[in-house]
Amino acid sequence: MSDPLFFGCLTGVTVGELLHLDGADGRHAAKVRRIRVGEQVLVADGEGRAIRGVTQTVGADFIDVAVAECLSELGGAHWWTVVQALAKNGRDEQAVEAMTELGIDQVVAWQASRSVVEWRGAEKQAKGLAKWVSTVREAAKQSRRFRVPKVGCATSAADVCKLIRAAAQAFVLHESATDFLDAQVLVPSGEVLFIVGPEGGITPEELAAFEDAGAKPVLVANHVLRTSTAGVVALAQLQAMSRGAS
Repeated sequence: MSDPLFFGCLTGVTVGELLHLDGADGRHAAKVRRIRVGEQVLVADGEGRAIRGVTQTVGADFIDVAVAECLSELGGAHWWTVVQALAKNGRDEQAVEAMTELGIDQVVAWQASRSVVEWRGAEKQAKGLAKWVSTVREAAKQSRRFRVPKVGCATSAADVCKLIRAAAQAFVLHESATDFLDAQVLVPSGEVLFIVGPEGGITPEELAAFEDAGAKPVLVANHVLRTSTAGVVALAQLQAMSRGAS
């Protein structure tokens, strides 16, 4: 089994020093995971840096780790961003969790016109975003990622259009498309954004706005996929395309 991963501050930490891990992750390591003295662990900063070391002390809500190795997670040529429409029954969170495990760099919660779930009001939006932040953090831990995906919010199609224009390349997953994603020529580097609609689909007005902003409609399968799986399939295809082009 691979070493368990926790998140903490690594500022100034070097090989041979003791890293004191407290806070929420320190408590989790000591009380929930029940890390023992002599057990090897990973501690990452969420931005791509990590250390591997051996646990020296276990307290009530902290652990001390002797740093044996400094590690880093190198970024690729592409930055993967998904605009994921809000969906009922937690399907949006399922999608975000799976895409985090697969390697997404940024997730943007989108309040689509046909989204059944609504984050109306500052308080509800903040609560929803906090839940997504927790989801990507825990999924990053599970998959032993040193980098936690960024989380953002788009409250309208206009917000999504701004993101499309800022990206190097953008796709919108839509059943009316005639071209498949894996048949496209991927940009050599930069941000690649893709949009996943809600259960009721993307409206014609939203689709037209996205196309005007520069997004290309594409298919990722022969059949219509759920909002919880479409983005996962798209990301896997894009990553395969990226490796094939390198």
